[in-house]
Amino acid sequence: MLNWFKKKQVPHAPPIHVDVHSHLLAGIDDGVQSLEDAEEIILHFKSLGYTKLITTPHVMSDAYRNTTEGILKKRDELRQRLREKGIDIIIEAAAEYYLDDAVFKMLQENQPMLTFGDHRYLLFETNFLTEPFNLKEFIFLAQSKGYTPVLAHPERYLYLQNNWNALEDLFTRQVRFQVNISSITGYYSKGVQVTAQKLIDKGWVHMLGSDCHHFQHAQLVSSAQKSKYFQKALSLPLLNNTL
Repeated sequence: MLNWFKKKQVPHAPPIHVDVHSHLLAGIDDGVQSLEDAEEIILHFKSLGYTKLITTPHVMSDAYRNTTEGILKKRDELRQRLREKGIDIIIEAAAEYYLDDAVFKMLQENQPMLTFGDHRYLLFETNFLTEPFNLKEFIFLAQSKGYTPVLAHPERYLYLQNNWNALEDLFTRQVRFQVNISSITGYYSKGVQVTAQKLIDKGWVHMLGSDCHHFQHAQLVSSAQKSKYFQKALSLPLLNNTL
């Protein structure tokens, strides 16, 4: 006898295979401090179905003065470690640029900047409290230089939370939004979680990223995958698996 009242199973959207934001290069920012730690995290990502990790160390003039050359050297060290261990996963490196005078100058002077994807996605962050006075100028300059700006974790900035006019303005300026997977779980705060959920509801999410600094962050990805809003985000035209 057919059970007409059986709940219909809704197929899950395809999982994410590419992470676009992490801090897995040992000892160059506030992320992992050893190759051993990086290896443990990478193995966890592999167990979740990831096949490529685009790691993005901080570039900040007053804290982490990383250079393109230094980041690529650390990337190669990590790749060599994984080859020696027989761990089959693609590791690429870009950067998470903090919007300050030094990064603005890099753009103005056409200094090489680390991006990812065919559209030269440029991941950047700002201070968490107030909108930088030169934010829109930075976006315009980056676009005029052929970059596609990607705002890291927009849900975490206090000046953007519940400021949907400002978020819509950035969205219409063709800024891509990268939401942290851990934000969906409420890891940072309730306010961050609510903003992340509303961005998903509006379809204003272009990429999901782990922003993984340590193993706990990697475990949060596992937890988030079971949530309703993670599955809803997967139904959006995310760019992760195109990279």
